[in-house]
This record gives sequence, C-alpha cells and structure tokens, in this order.
Amino acid sequence: MNIMYALVIIIIIISIVSTLFLTGKGDDDYSTKVKRNTKNLTLIYAVIIILSLFVLGIYISFFA
Repeated sequence: MNIMYALVIIIIIISIVSTLFLTGKGDDDYSTKVKRNTKNLTLIYAVIIILSLFVLGIYISFFA
C-alpha cells in the first residue's frame, strides 16, 4: 500500500513539473483567435449537452 502512495505522489510531482514547463510556452496568436476559440468551444459544449440529453431520454424510456 505504501508503494501505491509513493507512486501517486511521484505522478503528481511529474504532472506539476511538466505543467509548469509547458505553461512557459504561450501561443502568441491566441489573443487574436479568442473569438474563434470561444465559438468552437461553445459549439462543442452545445453538441455534447444535446447528445447527452438525447441519450438520457433514450435510457429513461427504454431501461427505467
């Protein structure tokens, strides 16, 4: 069990170090593409929510 705790702590440390390393490299054109990125993310979330509600409706009607 102690090995599992050590493994989790090692993975967390590696994750933090790699995240900090990657955040140093920013996208210079991101500020000019905010509108397109926001539109794309909104579209993705809308499609996922609609599909989730559809699948939930199917589940309730057939399996509940």
